[in-house]
Amino acid sequence: MSKVLITGGAGFIGSYVCRKLLEMDHEVVVYDAFVHYISPLKSILKEYTELRFQGIADQIDFRRGDTRDKAHLRRVILETRPDRILHLAALPIADLSNRHSEEALTSILEGAVNVLEVLRDVDFVKRFVYISSSMIYGDFEEIPAPEDHPKHPKDIYGGTKYAGEVMTETYSRRYGIPYSIIRPSAVYGPYDVNRRVSQIFVENALLGKQIMLYGGGHQTLDFTYVEDAAEGMIKVMFHEKGDGKAFNITYGRGYTLRELAEILKTHFADLDVKIVEEEDVFRPKRGALSIDKAKSLVGYDPQVSLEEGIKRYLEVYRDLEVFKNHL
Repeated sequence: MSKVLITGGAGFIGSYVCRKLLEMDHEVVVYDAFVHYISPLKSILKEYTELRFQGIADQIDFRRGDTRDKAHLRRVILETRPDRILHLAALPIADLSNRHSEEALTSILEGAVNVLEVLRDVDFVKRFVYISSSMIYGDFEEIPAPEDHPKHPKDIYGGTKYAGEVMTETYSRRYGIPYSIIRPSAVYGPYDVNRRVSQIFVENALLGKQIMLYGGGHQTLDFTYVEDAAEGMIKVMFHEKGDGKAFNITYGRGYTLRELAEILKTHFADLDVKIVEEEDVFRPKRGALSIDKAKSLVGYDPQVSLEEGIKRYLEVYRDLEVFKNHL
């Protein structure tokens, strides 16, 4: 049994990692600022934190704190003495990072460096896992994109995430900090409230609202169901072959937004879909990522296709009171 400290552990992905770690009998410490990145007035789910941790909240050591507060972060790490640290804390949305670039720089880059600064002075952490992003690649030049794909981020989010990777590797070389880097993509599933495209599409479908397909719906993403993403992060974090390496942790297949809309139409025959040819030219052109490295080295084996993931997503939400009146 290990003790894992998860920065940003109260977030969407972090909550699923917590649940899986507890199922494996590990101890879990959550270090989280409990920040709303999207206005609570725009959130349909008002009690999403309670939903995320239903049935497991009393099994977790919750510590409120911001990774930008290095002194407090140091105190918590020294008090809890985790074996491993999963660093999820960051401004989680690419579009918001572009609009709030200073916050993105401090939240994503400074926060990661602060954790590394603490780790250079301790000897009890066996692995630091930095959660990066597939946005570091920029426009995909090769599909599926492997981990050694050229890194040409096109926005503040991708740039700061990549800078965090560079600093993680630098601190490791200088101070011997054992690390892994994980690059997820388009993670989706129940209790996401940060207005990612999958959340918008699912909630609009449930509420009988229109779905807009910008750029003709041709944008392609490697949608990754949150339970697969959480499983992959844990495998990398604990596997000896995960040390000192970067991994794509995704489903490994690209789906267009039009395909996502078509999947939703199998559940909502009257779904109103509007195609808009205008597109965001600054969004990187993406697609599938190669997960061969994660499969061969750490045994990562994602199970949930987009079709199955949307089905599971809807099954959870159909039981929520906020959506029942619209079904």
